[in-house]
Amino acid sequence: MTAMNPVQVIGGGLAGTEAAWQIAQAGVPVILHEMRPTHLSPAHHSEYLAELVCSNSFGAQSSDRAAGLLHEELRRLGSIIIGKADEHQVPAGGALAVDRGVFSRDLTETLANHPLIELRRDEVKAIPPEGIVVLTTGPLTSDALADELQQFTGQNYMSFFDAASPIIVGESIDREVAFLASRYDKGEAAYLNCPMNPEQYRHFREQLCQAEQAELKDFERETAKFFEGCLPIEELAQRGEDTMRYGPLKPVGLFDARKGDFKAPENQKHRPYAVVQLRQEDKQGQLWNMVGFQTNLRWGEQKRIFRLIPALENAEFVRMGVMHRNTFINSPELLQPTMQLKQRSTLLAAGQLVGTEGYTAAAAGGWVAGTNAARITLGQTAIALPPTTMMGALTHFISSAEPKHFQPMPPNFGIIPELSTRIRNKRERYGKYRDRAFADLATWSSQHHITHHGTNLEAS
Repeated sequence: MTAMNPVQVIGGGLAGTEAAWQIAQAGVPVILHEMRPTHLSPAHHSEYLAELVCSNSFGAQSSDRAAGLLHEELRRLGSIIIGKADEHQVPAGGALAVDRGVFSRDLTETLANHPLIELRRDEVKAIPPEGIVVLTTGPLTSDALADELQQFTGQNYMSFFDAASPIIVGESIDREVAFLASRYDKGEAAYLNCPMNPEQYRHFREQLCQAEQAELKDFERETAKFFEGCLPIEELAQRGEDTMRYGPLKPVGLFDARKGDFKAPENQKHRPYAVVQLRQEDKQGQLWNMVGFQTNLRWGEQKRIFRLIPALENAEFVRMGVMHRNTFINSPELLQPTMQLKQRSTLLAAGQLVGTEGYTAAAAGGWVAGTNAARITLGQTAIALPPTTMMGALTHFISSAEPKHFQPMPPNFGIIPELSTRIRNKRERYGKYRDRAFADLATWSSQHHITHHGTNLEAS
């Protein structure tokens, strides 16, 4: 039997990790290139594969929510990212959150020990001219490779700005003030909630609006555009007095049980005016992430202003919020729903590089790109998922949206084809979307001989 040339996957983030795993599970050798720790990025903190930079949450778990539906589709397709997320899950109410250090370390060791995966710690500065290549270099693609990709496509990168939330030491949080609860008591009480009264909230907002931000470089200032799904907290504060209270600081459904039954009329005065939520970062509960507090404030300003939040007066920060420019290609002009580039069918791409937003979406794109890279290696036809699935809806959207106004897209039901019968109740409608997605995914998987344990390509 003639030895196969290995597929080259460039970039060891979530998309690259998933792609390399799917390729190897199909029996095809793969070289996974990751430039860290030889060359560090502005946002990463470790040398591990699939490092979670902004948050430790993959979003809502319920399968009648967009993120949860994508989780379940990936589970049914044998995703290693979701499999390890399930294994290293930490309490987060209705969300799938992980102990990020253990999660990334386990993935790194698992891939490094796979007999068909060669992990190379090197910077790839040019697109390999031959062979099958998967680009998963993410929003912080190195300058050399970004220039190469720009020359190859003949197009400039597009960009938006992304920011990460601070992380706080659990022991420094005042538990006399903060209370443990999940919204509407849904799931395990996994969030520490810091309540604010009207005076505290208004003073906090005033300070946010006046705070000094980190200075952007000239080239960043000219192209600065925030992604609406990940706005810095100071940007939300500037948009209106109640914007934060209808966003990350909304108090609805959050009650401190220590103050009595909040359904009782006499206890209405105890309802918080606004709430800052802290989500558990690790299984021991030693670290807590400030939910929705992506920020570009200077570090000194972050400490000063965030310590105005009740229960955080003595907060000890292990990581301050950071902000960086994310770049992505104009996928509607360049990409097919199989994740192949139109200009070169043996070159595939996935992750935030192609304009999908969020951890799970990156894993989904990596699954599609890795599966198709293996199929092409084995002389088979590349495949695209049904657009009625969340995975298929995302890949079809980024490959067919209006190029002029293309922006990164997270999983959402707005990109799913409508049902044949209109259903007004949103929760019921989303449930029907889920049921149809699972049915169509099962049929599609059977047609293409995709098994739960990965990609079974020999029978295709």
